[in-house]
Amino acid sequence: MRRRITLTFLALTTVLLVLAVVPLGVLMTARERVSFRDDQRSATRVIAAAAEEHLSDHRSDAAMRKELEAAADAGDCAAVYDAAGRPVASTPCSAARGEEAEELVERVLAGHEPEPPENEGRLLAAEPAGDVRQPAGAVVLARSADPLDARIAAIWGWSAAIGALGLAACVLLSVRLARWVSRPLSTLDATARRLGEGDLGERAVVDGGPPEVRRLAATFNTMAGRTEALVHGHRAVIADVSHQLRTPLAALRLRLDVLAAGAAAGTAAELAAAQEEIARLSRLVDGLLAVARAEQVTPRPVAVRVDEVVAERVAAWSPVAEERGVMLTQTPGAALTAAMGSGHLEQVLDNLIANALDAVPDGGNVTVGHRAAGGSAEVRVRDDGPGMDARAKEVAFHRFGNPEARNTGLGLAIVHRLVTANGGVVRLEDTPGSGLTVVLELPLWTGSSAAAPSRGRDLNRF
Repeated sequence: MRRRITLTFLALTTVLLVLAVVPLGVLMTARERVSFRDDQRSATRVIAAAAEEHLSDHRSDAAMRKELEAAADAGDCAAVYDAAGRPVASTPCSAARGEEAEELVERVLAGHEPEPPENEGRLLAAEPAGDVRQPAGAVVLARSADPLDARIAAIWGWSAAIGALGLAACVLLSVRLARWVSRPLSTLDATARRLGEGDLGERAVVDGGPPEVRRLAATFNTMAGRTEALVHGHRAVIADVSHQLRTPLAALRLRLDVLAAGAAAGTAAELAAAQEEIARLSRLVDGLLAVARAEQVTPRPVAVRVDEVVAERVAAWSPVAEERGVMLTQTPGAALTAAMGSGHLEQVLDNLIANALDAVPDGGNVTVGHRAAGGSAEVRVRDDGPGMDARAKEVAFHRFGNPEARNTGLGLAIVHRLVTANGGVVRLEDTPGSGLTVVLELPLWTGSSAAAPSRGRDLNRF
């Protein structure tokens, strides 16, 4: 925005200066030329008047020669011609004599007013001595064009200086104006970004910039305050629900245990089934709370080394896999850095590996691999378990995707929420032969190379 405002003002000022300064310079240049010509013709007429007394009245040529000496002292060259076009008298310099001067004299003696030419840096002017129709002679005066050129150069120089000063002032004012407008907007943008990353206490500065920007900042603060109140209220409700649900379930389980201890065989079987339902309900409540907490996550992307995190999680789950008789392996891959929230990739892999270990029977295999795929980092968790049918895949990412499963089916819902919140994609594929493959497409890290890759686990686990 700052650059656009500056360039717009600069272009507008340049156009205005060109439209104002150039015509003014042309007009002043033309006036200087006319003034110079008028002064030259006036000086020529003075000499012509003195020459007319000598040529037509046959008086002494003293006055004529005096005017010629005055012209020579002023730096001009002048020559007096008689009615036949022959030189009568002249100044020491010869610029007023020659072919061009003789052509001017012929036209003047013929009663015409010729266009004065320029000869060797001097402008020539010719005037008749006496009557214009029947002149007694003619006078040619050659004056140096250097003073005229100097004045014209000064006009254009001052015009250019004024234009440059105008442009400099325009740049200065436009930059200050652009900063005045863009700085509060940049601050508001940074505040909005931090708020979107989860810092709900962020507020915009409302005491700078144009009134419209201040009103926008005030409106943003109102929105941020309401959002913070809603989020905190939602979290309070979740904590309250967690407490209110777990306590009655625990009490109900204890009562069922007491009843089962002294119940008959048939009643004990029914109570055991009820206990299983209570256990499943407890797992379902825990899973729903985990999904709800995951849905509140607004990650701030950091650089995450995918290859190192995969190796770390495979090593962490290997003892569990050995205990269950499952082969957990990692396929080698290139070093990749993804942009994700701190600890989120660990959370995702933990859920996927746990689900795979639950689904794979003894002697099965779970493989975790990664590779670069286009503009993303692809992570695959593959097992050779029973897999999923088409209907199960459709609802796998829903909160109540597969409530009959041992893990309530909510691990994939949490994975889906974390991956999509970081701008990635998660999909399910069939493993060749048998099993399920979960494919994660994570955005590659494109931030500053100075940012240290994150390997630490997020302590706020779901």
